[in-house]
Amino acid sequence: MNGTAHAAIGAAAGFIVANQFQSTPSTTLLLVGLGGISALIPDLDIDGSLRGKITLSHKVIRTAAQLIGALMIFYSFFEGGATEKWVGVGIGLAIIGVASKIKQKHMLTITGIGVLAGGVSLQELWLILLGIYILIASFVSHRSYTHSLLGVIFFGIIASKLEVSLGISGIFYTCLAGYISHLLADLKILPFNKRGIKLFLPVSSKEI
Repeated sequence: MNGTAHAAIGAAAGFIVANQFQSTPSTTLLLVGLGGISALIPDLDIDGSLRGKITLSHKVIRTAAQLIGALMIFYSFFEGGATEKWVGVGIGLAIIGVASKIKQKHMLTITGIGVLAGGVSLQELWLILLGIYILIASFVSHRSYTHSLLGVIFFGIIASKLEVSLGISGIFYTCLAGYISHLLADLKILPFNKRGIKLFLPVSSKEI
């Protein structure tokens, strides 16, 4: 199933939850949006359709990192002391070298690190956990752990912390329903799916 269909189902789930909680129009709009987003989250994994759409071009990050490395070399060489000068130059060269190796497939990992750092800075547990989720997703194969019960549980914890943080009833159920709807729509028993999901990883790798 394509991303548009997943998002539409998730948004519908959010609308149903909003009606159950008799939410205000603004809260209903929020829940519909969260439902649509949550229904796309499982496809953040390797080769997932979403990962390339939420990250910047690797060329932008690579260029920015190389500029930072060059500025560090310049500053260290002209402003640092005897020891600091060569340490700074070495770090700057290392940054430039590492940056030259950055490819698009690395961008989701970098995004996860950024989200995690943002969560630590803001002291928001749900954002920290989301950063960890994105980092894990950037290393696992498509339709594996993000499409498993472990993924559901992990994302459910994120959703519960987000609800507590915002203080809006229905966020947990909306996010969980949206996420689960993605997994149900990817089941092998549906005629339009050639592949299924490994729901019971790591206990079983059988697709269902």
